[in-house]
Amino acid sequence: MKTSRRSIEKIVEDQVLQWNRIKSEKKDAPTGIHVITVSRESGSGGAMVAARLARELGFDLFHREVIQDMAESANISTRIVETLDEKGLSVLEDSIAAITQDRHLWPDEFLKHLMKVVGTIGKHGRAVIVGRGAHFILPPDENLKVRVISPLAVRIRNVARELDITESEAQRMILKTDSDRRSFSRKYFYADVTDPLHYDLVINTARMSIDAAVKSIVAALNELNA
Repeated sequence: MKTSRRSIEKIVEDQVLQWNRIKSEKKDAPTGIHVITVSRESGSGGAMVAARLARELGFDLFHREVIQDMAESANISTRIVETLDEKGLSVLEDSIAAITQDRHLWPDEFLKHLMKVVGTIGKHGRAVIVGRGAHFILPPDENLKVRVISPLAVRIRNVARELDITESEAQRMILKTDSDRRSFSRKYFYADVTDPLHYDLVINTARMSIDAAVKSIVAALNELNA
């Protein structure tokens, strides 16, 4: 569902106020890995995993739709980036330049804004980011990359039950969504989003409950930050 412009502006303003409050309190910047990116197959429960994970850790949650809307608006993406100090902005610009060079990207305006928005969220830290190629954008040493999957038959049942639609309708919806996500990654990052080598942790929710998935991710985060 598309977020309304008024809604996204309110979300951004509340987030900016929070970041500015933390900055004014001069709290120490987070160290180690302090951002978790969640890529997921449609119907796998990845969004639920991300929401519970953010709640468990006390992290901010950024859904795919919110990130998309932020990147589509030059004014909003600029408002986000302005929350960084001069040093943070310099680090962000260097990071984006490195990503662009390493992946041989030719970013259009949307991708430039997307990298700035995701990069800024990464610099503030304590965040769970769902989708939009965030795991390709953030530095590996600041980003625990998680992929949530499940067999197609399970995902079809999940979506049909959640949306109260037929399994045939659910299958068409899932295949279209998965195709769109693969196309997005190929177009902007020249990468196959389904390749497990892009991730630190791949979780199959047909074999693991949402709660167990969250515990596994928290354990992995603690291990990496030990």
